[in-house]
Amino acid sequence: MEPLSNGVPADSLRNVIWRKSRHSTPDGNCVELALLAGGNVAMRNSRDPSGPALVYLPAEIAAFIAGVKDGDFDRIAG
Repeated sequence: MEPLSNGVPADSLRNVIWRKSRHSTPDGNCVELALLAGGNVAMRNSRDPSGPALVYLPAEIAAFIAGVKDGDFDRIAG
């Protein structure tokens, strides 16, 4: 499998299931995540589904989620 780099067109990621939080706003302002073959995770802006996707290693996603749960980013959200 060829490694994916950040900024890959999201619509080029075939056979993935994009998921978004049930806490997303009704107007669609959210990010969506997709589990990729090999365990990496892609992230895209739901308002631009064909736009660029960022690709993260499983450990990077785990660290981010742990930080969210611990409140590390509470001051970022409005």
